[in-house]
Amino acid sequence: MIYQTNQATDSHLLRTTVSAIKPLTSGIVSGRVSQKPKVIRGGHVIMAVTDQTGELYCAAYEPTRRFRDVVKKLQVGDSVRVFGGIKKKENLPLTLNLEKIEILNLLKICLKSNPFCTRCGRRAKSEGKGKGYRCRGCGQMFKPGTETYTERPRELEIGLYEVPPRARRHLAKPLIRILC
Repeated sequence: MIYQTNQATDSHLLRTTVSAIKPLTSGIVSGRVSQKPKVIRGGHVIMAVTDQTGELYCAAYEPTRRFRDVVKKLQVGDSVRVFGGIKKKENLPLTLNLEKIEILNLLKICLKSNPFCTRCGRRAKSEGKGKGYRCRGCGQMFKPGTETYTERPRELEIGLYEVPPRARRHLAKPLIRILC
């Protein structure tokens, strides 16, 4: 006998928007990270994704292990596509239980540094908001706007990430089958 099944096919996931999501369904939502991911009691990671229709909370639960590390490295403004089932608990907003996440675009993060003194090579100190900088070693003054900016490398790459097999739902299609 041969049986036809929808297991490991992702057939339960439908593209949708935040406003069209209903509890006890599954979906795919594209948007931007709107709240920095935070770890809550139990080791779960919660973040929020916004599209043009609203905001949706997304959860990576403790059994997903290292998948949570990917979610924690996201920053506000990063473009993502989230995949998972929708739950509604009493007194809590709709939450998407993450099965997969596709990182579409990562924002560049720049760090601002005070200018280096051209005379003694030390880093100048700020004199206050809008007042410029002064070298504590030789006293040389620098105008506001002479700061330097350096791009901080992201510890994350654009791509598709999934939960480990131990946390995967029976309908979720493994990445190995998607990428082949």
